[in-house]
Amino acid sequence: MAVPPVIPIAYEPKSRTETIGRYANGQFLASITYAFPEGYRPDDGWEEHKRLYTVLHTFDAAGRYRDSEIWCAGTWAEQQRAPYGDDSVLARARAHLGKLLRSLPRRAYTDIAIHPFQLTVDGVLFGLVIEEDEEESWAELYPDRLGFAEPWDGTHDA
Repeated sequence: MAVPPVIPIAYEPKSRTETIGRYANGQFLASITYAFPEGYRPDDGWEEHKRLYTVLHTFDAAGRYRDSEIWCAGTWAEQQRAPYGDDSVLARARAHLGKLLRSLPRRAYTDIAIHPFQLTVDGVLFGLVIEEDEEESWAELYPDRLGFAEPWDGTHDA
């Protein structure tokens, strides 16, 4: 079965799709995710290259990509040096995500359906990208690495 033009993504509380839904101007997909720049091969010092991002993608009501706000909270190395407290990298990312979500008028957490899209920020690929191999096709959310495939019911792997 071919990849549909609009990909359903199921809202799942307390999971990696707990910050998706609809708002007054359309749909949104938000997350906090670590990522390496494209092409980076981990070696000594990798901790300084693994960055934590707060991501908010917005879409119109039909699921067409509208805009993204992508913010780097810091690196894995910074998080390890100061893992607790309000100034940790993770705490800063969570606070920023909360601020972004609160900015969405009439926000409701629910299933969404969006068109594939992609952009690169800081050398990191963000988006919902169609992938293929010899046997199947699927949609992969980057850099979160969530895969969506048949039966196209919004559930994901990982």
